[in-house]
Formats: sequence, C-alpha cells, structure tokens
Amino acid sequence: MPQSKEDFLSIIDANKRIIFKICNSYCKNADDREDLAQEVIFQLWRSWSSFNANYKLSTWMYRITLNVAISFYRKERKTTETVLMGDHVIEIADEQIEESLETNLNALQQFINELKPLDKALMILYLEEKPQKEIAEIMGITSTNVATKIGRIKEQLKQKFNNQE
Repeated sequence: MPQSKEDFLSIIDANKRIIFKICNSYCKNADDREDLAQEVIFQLWRSWSSFNANYKLSTWMYRITLNVAISFYRKERKTTETVLMGDHVIEIADEQIEESLETNLNALQQFINELKPLDKALMILYLEEKPQKEIAEIMGITSTNVATKIGRIKEQLKQKFNNQE
C-alpha cells in the first residue's frame, strides 16, 4: 500500500494499462475516456485503505475499475447508445483475409457492446486471457459461475454471427 502521493502515482503509472483498457472499452470518445479514467483514479485513491495485501494488486484494480466503468456506462447510456471496444490492429499480408478479419472483429465488437454491462466486463476479462479464478475474484462471483456465464455468452455471440450470415 502506498505511503505517499508519489507512491500512489507510481503504482498507477505501473498499472495504467488496466485503467486505459477498460476506459477504452466503455467510452467511445476521448473526453469520456479521460473523465472515466480520472474517476477511476479518484476511486482507487479513496479505496487504498481497503486494499488487502493478500490479493493481487491487479485483481483489486480491475475490480474497482470495472465497477466504476459500469456505473459510468449506465449513467452515460441514458444519453448515448454506442460504446466502442477500443482499437485492435492486426497486420496480415493478404488483404482479403485482413478485410474478413476486420469485418468479423467489428461484428464481434458490436455484439459485445450489445451485452449487459456485467456480461461485457466478463468478456473483456476473458478476451484478456485472465484465468477463470482471477475473473471470479474481480467480478465477485464463483469460478463455476464465471465458466457458466462465459459459456452462455459465447453461445449468444455464436448465434449472432450465424444470424448475420
């Protein structure tokens, strides 16, 4: 746990990827992302006293960041219906394959954006290749529940792709 403001800023800097990844997933424009990132950092600062050193710092940060992002998303959704999953760059030599992958990636982003906020958070962590146990800790649900929910979400996404064709 940080002892000073400088320690806190150092920890934030070392883990800023977590914050920016989630902010990019829940906000479509730069101003909203910046506002969300500031709110996340503020909430992390307020919550330092509740950090339990028996858990991984990244798990704790993911949990707080996702909770703040979901709350922000719910509040902002009243004024906008579009949320982006962030930018993904895939470099492939064959242009046809690249176009097909880009189309599928855009469709996947759209389908994930249509999920409920908690399901969306699960998929973000799943696509980050987080272990099931860590996802459970971050989301505050059982590991079995994570597996069940991810299986159902994957089935939903598969159906959406099938319906698209």
